[in-house]
Amino acid sequence: MSTLPSTGNKQLMRFIFTELAQGNGRPFVDAMADNFCWILTGQTAWSRRYEGKQVVREQLFKPLFAQFAGTYVNRATRFVAEDDMVVVECRGEVTTHKGRSYNNQYCYVCRLADGKLVELVEYLDTQLVDTALDAPA
Repeated sequence: MSTLPSTGNKQLMRFIFTELAQGNGRPFVDAMADNFCWILTGQTAWSRRYEGKQVVREQLFKPLFAQFAGTYVNRATRFVAEDDMVVVECRGEVTTHKGRSYNNQYCYVCRLADGKLVELVEYLDTQLVDTALDAPA
């Protein structure tokens, strides 16, 4: 079981993505503050503000991961950090139960406070979301 490092924001995000690259999302969830907000940009059925850690887990993660046939991995390619912000360019890979490849590229703009994620703005290929994923129930 991995534990979150007590280092700087960029190091924390590097640790989280090292684990995500191995299919371990636990450090990501552990790093979310209770008042965490995930903003999914665009005009998809998934696009909106998800306010609160429990809302993110129940209304975003649960219906999303229910569509995946295998283990979701996400590999970071770049980290840029300034003040309380860390920008992560990354690429996720997974196949859905319907056999669709959901290999999306992301730019996450993350705001952290006191070693916790408080906000994440997600930029991604919204056309891929519309073609590979079913709308959340």
